[in-house]
Amino acid sequence: YETKNNIEVFLKLENLQLIGSFKLRPAANAILELVEKHGSSLSEIVTASAGNMGQGIAYICNKIGLKCTVIVPDHAPKTKLDGMTRLNANIIKVPFDRWWKVLVSQDISEFSANGIFIHPVSSQAVLAGNGTIGLEILEDLPDVSAIIVPYGGGALSCGIASAVKQINHSIKVFASEVSTAAPLSASLLKGEPVEVSYTPTFVDGIGGKNVLSEMWPLAKQLINGSLVSTPKEIADAIKIIAERNRIITEGAGASGVAAVLHEDNSKLFEVGTKNNEKMKVVCVLSGGGLDSKLLSGIVNDELHLA
Repeated sequence: YETKNNIEVFLKLENLQLIGSFKLRPAANAILELVEKHGSSLSEIVTASAGNMGQGIAYICNKIGLKCTVIVPDHAPKTKLDGMTRLNANIIKVPFDRWWKVLVSQDISEFSANGIFIHPVSSQAVLAGNGTIGLEILEDLPDVSAIIVPYGGGALSCGIASAVKQINHSIKVFASEVSTAAPLSASLLKGEPVEVSYTPTFVDGIGGKNVLSEMWPLAKQLINGSLVSTPKEIADAIKIIAERNRIITEGAGASGVAAVLHEDNSKLFEVGTKNNEKMKVVCVLSGGGLDSKLLSGIVNDELHLA
């Protein structure tokens, strides 16, 4: 895309991964690290996920013969639940607040006696796996000005930012959030982690009540700002991507494109280029797990979103 603000938009298509999202990268890295550490005594992996990380963990576990248990929030979309089921995952559905408590406490004793927990966000192996996306962006587009990354727990954006800024610190990395659950935006504004209201929407892959405490120092250091879009703006972006690129992306994945197309946010345009050249911005399409009925409603303008 090219926008009226002299921005050229490129798409990093992580939605085309085998499981439909980038989560295959961190899942493989984290599990293989545990296999190396525990050997044959490793029998079960447990994670907490709205769907994408669960599918990543389940895929790798299925490949190497480990049991996989995924704790999911009660609003997890059917298409992602079906994906985990096909990969032989044991799915435990709980209310959102209970699910979020697992992410914060990392206590899985209620759900598994012998499993080892892989945190979908704060694990160093997960961050490193996500960082490979940043390296690939620099290989394909070395003169990129900014990268916009969906912000859920922070592992994707911080992983990409840590890798990219090691090589070129001048590249800006922005988070993209949905207005119904944007804790990073509020926290950056306040200068400390704050709790925000959370309203579930079809944008299920990002958003929460607060920034995880272990991720705040990284996010504060690495992320140049947060670009917030409404569910309607994100739905519009999904439609544009589908019609112009013939690519299907879920709400979280389209949030970066929504930010570029709809957000009046001067932070993005402070990046600057030499001699008035076009600013090259990469939007990471993190996943493609969108229910077909929801996609139909978006493409045919049948949803009533604010």
